[in-house]
Amino acid sequence: MTHHGEVFKSLREHLHKTSLVSSAAELLGWDERTGMPAGAGEYRAEQVAYLSGLVHDMRTSPDIESWLDQLSDWSQASDTHSDIGATVRLVRKDYEKQKRLPKDLVEAIASATVRGQGRWDAARKADDYRQFQPALDEMISLQRQAGECLAAGGQTTYEALLDQYEPDAKADQLTSVFANLRGELVKLLDEIKGSSRQVDETLLKKKYPVDAQRKLSHKLAEAIGFDFNRGRLDETSHPFCTSLGPSDCRILTRYDDAWLPGSIFGTLHEAGHGIYEQGLPQDWYGLPPGTYASLGIHESQSRLWENLVGRSLEFWQCFTPLMKDTFDEDATAQQWHASFNRVTPSLIRVEADEATYNLHIIVRFELEQALIGGELSTDDLPSVWNERYANVLGVTPPSDANGVLQDVHWSAGLFGYFPTYTLGNLIAAQLYATAQSSLGDLSGMISRGEFEPLLNWLRENVHNLGRKYSADELVQNATGRALSAEPLVASLRERYSLVYDVESSASPCTSSL
Repeated sequence: MTHHGEVFKSLREHLHKTSLVSSAAELLGWDERTGMPAGAGEYRAEQVAYLSGLVHDMRTSPDIESWLDQLSDWSQASDTHSDIGATVRLVRKDYEKQKRLPKDLVEAIASATVRGQGRWDAARKADDYRQFQPALDEMISLQRQAGECLAAGGQTTYEALLDQYEPDAKADQLTSVFANLRGELVKLLDEIKGSSRQVDETLLKKKYPVDAQRKLSHKLAEAIGFDFNRGRLDETSHPFCTSLGPSDCRILTRYDDAWLPGSIFGTLHEAGHGIYEQGLPQDWYGLPPGTYASLGIHESQSRLWENLVGRSLEFWQCFTPLMKDTFDEDATAQQWHASFNRVTPSLIRVEADEATYNLHIIVRFELEQALIGGELSTDDLPSVWNERYANVLGVTPPSDANGVLQDVHWSAGLFGYFPTYTLGNLIAAQLYATAQSSLGDLSGMISRGEFEPLLNWLRENVHNLGRKYSADELVQNATGRALSAEPLVASLRERYSLVYDVESSASPCTSSL
């Protein structure tokens, strides 16, 4: 092996060891949100803080800089989109970013995340925002410090935080795209409100045994391609997905006997995340070729399976017999489809219909920028939240549990994460439209329960590429065009035309990234 090969081997072994420690910390995080006793929170915070500091030491080791310098003239690294080239390029970028963060700040954030999530969970159950507020204040302060350390190239503090999830994204660009999308959604909602056809809510008001929902969730996740030999499905207060190794993906959902869509679409959403994780190259786990491209791309996979597949008429033509067997319910595929595509402004983001979902994200995007920028105090956050919901969605939360406390993200320090949900919706629609053109009768395949062709297309055009391409490059390469809101608006109109009196198409949407 050449000198360069030996150096790259040393770099790769170091990053593998780093992923071993990092995944151990992730396992503690999974346990924290699934089965950890409430009284274990303080010690768990110490554990996670220590491991996070250790990972930070490994990611900022001077050896990395030395290895990268020695690889700077390696011919095999000259192709920046090859496995080796992307690894050298992106590890240097990550190294330089991590070096800007002090170790004690990394540890403080990790500790505050564990304690903050525990206090959020207790405050939500008690419907008591003030119980959570001190933890939120601490996290905002820590995130501001992190953003100030990370900011480079003219980034604002908030953009530096956003960059951790969606590299190179700009807040003003997202604001413009979201504003255009909001205009299109408002038009669609006005048409739906004026429709002479309304959805029968009978199926949504029935109670469905939780045990039966568990069985259904497992079958649906397995049917669309989640590999239970390399993953598992559990329960938590707020659904999520985490990977603890190349063959250990954990997805979590929640069940409510009075709200069947919650478990169905929560499971499909998290299974979509899990399928992406399971499709990343295993041999490169912990390195750029085995890592997801961005959170927007990750969310595109979850939203694609949840909405573009899961809320389609063809999906329910396939699974209506299973619904009959599971719940002894005689509803038709058209009835299930209409019920699961009912549009009404709601309080809870994860239970929102597709037409209003992105409005929830816009509210959070605006609020978290104001919180990080100091224009909004946590004292005023609940009332401002309620005002925004009244203005944007036309509903006012009756409680903080159904308002400002409904999401886990801010307690976990995930400032800058929310915009990736809407980016994911935009990317999902564009990828799905291209897959339809490429595969032919995709609707027929779905109606017959044939999900493998779509999964294979996603494997080839998204999953197998890891992080070798940026999100923008990946979308351009897969679809042949820059990201645009037009496919999302078109898909919404097409689907809702089957349920309401709305136009199945509209004038082209001009918003793009």
